[in-house]
Amino acid sequence: MHWYLYLTLLNDISYTEWISISDKPLIQTIGEFLQHHRLHQNKSQSKVAEAANISRSTLSLLVRREKIALNSLLKVLRILNLLFIMNAFKVKDEISPIAYAKLQKKKRQGAGKKSKKLNNG
Repeated sequence: MHWYLYLTLLNDISYTEWISISDKPLIQTIGEFLQHHRLHQNKSQSKVAEAANISRSTLSLLVRREKIALNSLLKVLRILNLLFIMNAFKVKDEISPIAYAKLQKKKRQGAGKKSKKLNNG
């Protein structure tokens, strides 16, 4: 997969810059990303559209940076083997610093002496 391009893209534009960009350039970025990968894989629009079970005009709208249905975008990402970008949307379970500190405090620090009750009994 093309992790290098994806990571380069993430490094080139910081999160704060993405926030300040309007929707149209964001859609344009997605269209350029898909077009780049489609051409890199030497697949025609017709072939990708057919494999994704969408019309060529829908794919063309996407590449022309127009709004399309999200499920159409997902179909194209799947056909171009680009679903790895979904990792950016994964929610990871995180533990709060306070909860982590409590867990660390409860953690056994070492082997202790046997209880007197056990020794006498």
